Amino acid sequence: MRTSDADILIIPGLGGSGPEHWQTRWEGKLSTARRIEQANWDKPHREEWAAAIVAAVKASTRPVVLVAHSAGVSSVGHAAAALEGLNVAGAFLVSPASERVLHSIPAIPADFAQHVRHKLPFRSVLACSTSDRYCTVDEAQELAGAWGSEFSDAGDAGHINADSGHGPWPEGLMRFAGFLRALG
Repeated sequence: MRTSDADILIIPGLGGSGPEHWQTRWEGKLSTARRIEQANWDKPHREEWAAAIVAAVKASTRPVVLVAHSAGVSSVGHAAAALEGLNVAGAFLVSPASERVLHSIPAIPADFAQHVRHKLPFRSVLACSTSDRYCTVDEAQELAGAWGSEFSDAGDAGHINADSGHGPWPEGLMRFAGFLRALG
């Protein structure tokens, strides 16, 4: 699959991925990419964030590839059951925030912080850094196993965001291109 064959839906986490974040850069670079907007980027609501994903998938005209980061990864998990049977080709999930961390953030409700623990109804890869303060490799591998996601070790890359020096993140774009090829 090429990027032109898919609707690429960008799903940021808390704060909505600012202008220097790799998600924002990919959105500007990939012609079929668009951001799923949330009513409040600083206070996630489980049902609202999941419903926004489902609505964007239903509005898509090509196979969908989800590209989520941090709390956006959690929202993909929350939306997964409602996405079953829809045209989702796959999900590229980057730097999930662990339940341990999500529960420690006052703006995040407990039901949002709790990860879904069943296989996703579409193909997925979950990439995590070995030095992410929001999720250990063990936590990420456990989540990847529960979701049936391929685990991808992103090396020593922090939370893989602009703050960790990953604005452009060319290695991620190469890994994403490989994921698209694997989707067919």
